[in-house]
Amino acid sequence: MVAAMAHMEPVTITYLEMRSPEALRPRRCEDAHFWIKEATVKQWEFNRFMYALVGSGWSWTDKGAWTDAQWREYAESDRLRTFAAYYDGSVAGYYELRRDDANEIELAILGLAPKFIGRGYGGALLTHGLEEAWRMGPARVWLHTCTLDHPAALANYLARGMTIYKVVTK
Repeated sequence: MVAAMAHMEPVTITYLEMRSPEALRPRRCEDAHFWIKEATVKQWEFNRFMYALVGSGWSWTDKGAWTDAQWREYAESDRLRTFAAYYDGSVAGYYELRRDDANEIELAILGLAPKFIGRGYGGALLTHGLEEAWRMGPARVWLHTCTLDHPAALANYLARGMTIYKVVTK
């Protein structure tokens, strides 16, 4: 979720965590046209496509120069799970969950495709991601965002019950 740091102005990175599933304040989506499903057949090309689609408006360029081999190693790792959101069959967004060596789950990527921003799906997508992360039995769930991400991202994370544990400006 942290975008490339190539901009001239300072970028603030905010790290958030959730230490208990009881801390989650869910937001549901009642629209039956919107649904989320895990991509159980790992295809690195899908992750690369979704990264470009979702991140294009937010300066997500840190993985843009990756080779096919780097994408394959990342996206097809046993430590990574990918979930896609759909609206009437159109890809609406996605998130990635990555387990680390400390038995923690990082919500590594979360975002909506440009045509689905502003429809109220971000809270539902985050809720789904946090619930899935907790089903994996981690010690904690964490993520980071930055000032180059969507302006509502940080507010969404806080509204779902995540807490800030570190802020860095580069």
